[in-house]
Amino acid sequence: MAFSALFVASSTFAAGDPAAGAQLNAQCQGCHGIDGFKTAFPTVYSVPKIGGQSYDYLVVALKAYRDGDRTNETMHAIASNLSDQDIDDLAAYYSGDQKD
Repeated sequence: MAFSALFVASSTFAAGDPAAGAQLNAQCQGCHGIDGFKTAFPTVYSVPKIGGQSYDYLVVALKAYRDGDRTNETMHAIASNLSDQDIDDLAAYYSGDQKD
């Protein structure tokens, strides 16, 4: 019984806090919050909207950008400053109902 309570408590914490993610999203919104936005540096490409995206996908993608396993100079520079908790919080925020 104690083990299952511990598992539930740790799972809830690992899910991230959408309110904390909302506080972190200002830099994300500069690109991901603009419909049809295309970057010009380091190369021209369309920037996807990430609101409503899967929590798990966002966590994996942000960690891969942070750790250099996924290549994009801009995203690596931004994600390299994120802790695991920051990533969980951002993923919780963006995977919610909002579509920004």
